[in-house]
Amino acid sequence: MFIDRVRVHLRAGDGGAGVAAFARMRGKPKGRPNGGNGGHGGSVILRADPSVATLLRYQRATHHTASPGTHGEGDLRNGRAGEDMVLPVPLGTMVFDDTGLLLADLVDPGQEVTVLKGGRGGLGNAAFVTPANRAPGIAEQGEYGASAWFTLELKLLADAALVGFPNAGKSSLIARVSAARPKIADYPFTTLEPNLGVVSLAGRELVLADIPGLIEGAAEGRGLGLEFLRHTERARVLVMVLDPTQTPPPAEQLRILEDEIGRYSAELAARPRVVLVNKSDLVDDPPDIPGALLVSALTGDGLDAAIHAIADLVEETIRSAPDRKGYVLHRPLGPRFTVKREGEAWRVEGRLAERAVRFADLTIPEAADMAARRLARLGVDEDLAAAGAAPGDEVRIGELSFEYTVNEEE
Repeated sequence: MFIDRVRVHLRAGDGGAGVAAFARMRGKPKGRPNGGNGGHGGSVILRADPSVATLLRYQRATHHTASPGTHGEGDLRNGRAGEDMVLPVPLGTMVFDDTGLLLADLVDPGQEVTVLKGGRGGLGNAAFVTPANRAPGIAEQGEYGASAWFTLELKLLADAALVGFPNAGKSSLIARVSAARPKIADYPFTTLEPNLGVVSLAGRELVLADIPGLIEGAAEGRGLGLEFLRHTERARVLVMVLDPTQTPPPAEQLRILEDEIGRYSAELAARPRVVLVNKSDLVDDPPDIPGALLVSALTGDGLDAAIHAIADLVEETIRSAPDRKGYVLHRPLGPRFTVKREGEAWRVEGRLAERAVRFADLTIPEAADMAARRLARLGVDEDLAAAGAAPGDEVRIGELSFEYTVNEEE
């Protein structure tokens, strides 16, 4: 089954927790702090893989989660980092976030995008040792891995796309000149999914895409055309396949096809093209269409010349228009945190603010004091005051709630 659009839920791995531990030393209730850090969680990476043909696996399995980091231990043993989850996708896969923003267009083998970074591992108490505090008893929790929905959309990578009315013989053509074996039958809409075929002739090689048949109104969603027109967008050359045995006649078929493509995309309408009149073995009086090549998928007549003409145009197009490069969006860092009203309380959101309070036990005064200092350094106190927070107001950060206080030191 050819699947070219899926929605997936991805989650990065959680970071492991740091640990508060001490080396046991004779005569000392607490020896040297030796708690290790937690390992970072694995990230989620999408990578273009030429061995993957469709997005079917992601329709069958919608949820994917990277490995978590392990917790730190005593004796300065840090936790292991979680393994990154690398998800293979077909060449030509576009990655959108849940707002519809295009994050990446993966067209080259091995091209990848990290869509979610793993959670940071928590620090153990050995990391908090200072000259003024030689025996800290605090450790951080690991950071939760981020999660989100993404849409993956595949646009086939082909040198040329066969475009025509249903039952024009596109599948027969691609089956005749390549090893592709699409479904072929004598009724409309036999092709319900795009097919790719590699054509080799006299040392020349090109990739053909067989696009399901278009009908008038395809650009508005009639028939199956709109669902697959996007697969023509990456083709360097369009091959218009006309059928002289159908109604309307070939010249009118060509007009309708060009009109539908133009209504779908002006850029696509300007793409170089070759016009083929198929089923030439079934008509005595071939249509007079300037520049059209007569071929027969059944007998093979005219196909060698047609393939050379398509290959010539593909090569000319490559020389005049370099390959479209892949695209990965490098998103600028957003605000470190935001403050907003949430009912009768205040909500502080942002990874840095949540990281500032992720201690194993905030009932320990040392941990509470350090969390307060971190928030103050970030500017959370100032922003709460500017937003109108009053002493005694509830402030929510992640799953924790605090009471807002004002430092009245002179």
